[in-house]
Amino acid sequence: MLTLDLSNEPRWLELAPGVRVQLRPLTTALMVATRSDPEVEAVPEGASDEERAVAFAKALARRAVLVWDGVGDVDGNPIDPSPESIDALLDIWPIFEAFQLTYVSKGLLLEQEKNASALSPNGPSAGASDTARAASKPARTARRG
Repeated sequence: MLTLDLSNEPRWLELAPGVRVQLRPLTTALMVATRSDPEVEAVPEGASDEERAVAFAKALARRAVLVWDGVGDVDGNPIDPSPESIDALLDIWPIFEAFQLTYVSKGLLLEQEKNASALSPNGPSAGASDTARAASKPARTARRG
C-alpha cells in the first residue's frame, strides 16, 4: 500500500553521526526540476550510470537541502549550505550513499513500481524463479515400409 504524507513539511535526515540535513519533501515538481537541471542535462551520453547518479544526486540536493547541522569549514566553523558546499558534502562517499539510500531512492523506487519493475533483493536474478521446463522427447514410432 502506498502511504501518502499530506503534511508536505521539510524533514530532518541524518546522513552520518552528527551530520544532518533538513530537506524539502521529495515531490514530483522537485524531481522534474532536477531532471532538467543544466548539470544533469550536460552529462555526456556515454557517461556511466555512476556518473549520472552523482550528477543527479548533487542537483537534487542543491534544490532540496534547506539547512544542516554538523557541517563546517576547515577551521571547524559552521557553514551554511551553498551549491558548492552541498556538492562538496556529497563528494564524501558515506554521505552520498546515505543521501542516495534514504532520500533519492524513495522517488526512484516509486517510479520503478509504476513501471512494474520491482527491485530484486540480491543481484539481478535473486527474485526470479525458474519458469522453463525441460522439453520431453517425442515418442519414436517405428515405420515399416
